[in-house]
Amino acid sequence: MARVYSIPGSGEESVVRIMESGSSITDVLQRLREAINRHDLDALAACFEPDYHSEFPAHPDRTFRGHEQMRKNWSEIFGAVPDIEAALLRYASEGDTAWAEWEWTGTRSDGAPFAMRGVTVQGVRQDRIAWVRLYMEPVQEGDGGADEGVRQSLAGR
Repeated sequence: MARVYSIPGSGEESVVRIMESGSSITDVLQRLREAINRHDLDALAACFEPDYHSEFPAHPDRTFRGHEQMRKNWSEIFGAVPDIEAALLRYASEGDTAWAEWEWTGTRSDGAPFAMRGVTVQGVRQDRIAWVRLYMEPVQEGDGGADEGVRQSLAGR
């Protein structure tokens, strides 16, 4: 049975809300969000299996395994965006797989705004993430609209 979750206040009032206490997938996603918001690398690492596989399907060269690269990546993110905050907007699960919609916001150390949105798909084993596929992208504000977006995609931008 699939489980669909929505975070209260996310604006998705029509989404079915099924919050099961003790759900390991729910717990892992909440721990992950809290670790990011506290900028706690140890708590973040504890959310993942030591040999977990991280994959970016739209950017295959970013794929890696294990905590070492994860710590390096998040150390750099925490340094570049000292007030980063993760919002878990909604999520769903089926078996040991979860889909999560995220928004990461803050202010870069140079004063520019930082915003990324997207989805992660992760496999959970024994209360830790064993693998993750990230579809996170920078938010692009602009006047181009849908037509310009299609043109840019077709032009490879």
